[in-house]
Amino acid sequence: MHLNPYGEDAVNLAADLANRRPTRPTELADRCRAAGLTVQGPATPEDLRRTLDVLDGWEKVVDATDERERAELVNRMLAAAAAYPRMTDHVGSGWHLHYRDEGQPLGGVLSSLIAVGTALHLTGRGMQRLGRCAVPECATIYADTSRTGRQRYCSPRCANRDAVRRHRARTL
Repeated sequence: MHLNPYGEDAVNLAADLANRRPTRPTELADRCRAAGLTVQGPATPEDLRRTLDVLDGWEKVVDATDERERAELVNRMLAAAAAYPRMTDHVGSGWHLHYRDEGQPLGGVLSSLIAVGTALHLTGRGMQRLGRCAVPECATIYADTSRTGRQRYCSPRCANRDAVRRHRARTL
């Protein structure tokens, strides 16, 4: 059985790529592989360019303050990237769904993966489940996959730093 590859892993990959933008096609491919994505063929400069453009659009989704605006931005990403769902066993690891045409280059795969993964993440977990760290000097993006849905920080380090800051402000 395959779990949905377009959910949590897709938004976590998008956040990772957005927070630390790849600068070379080989870096993009290596980071995708490290995240568990099957990369067929070498990544090209066009794959990198398209991925960076997708990440620019995805950051607008993250920064949207209104649910309707966020939904409209995701819908635009879906319209540009997704195809009708299809079953595939392209790597011989079991049948699963793809929301893209077969034979897409890495940039197209990531465009579809990020758009569909974000839509499934937001509709399945909640429209507020993407954000930036609450520490003012940290702009790191996170995908809230917590059980409670109340994540405000990108990491325990930032959460602890903010708690110490608030505590010190109260004791002065």
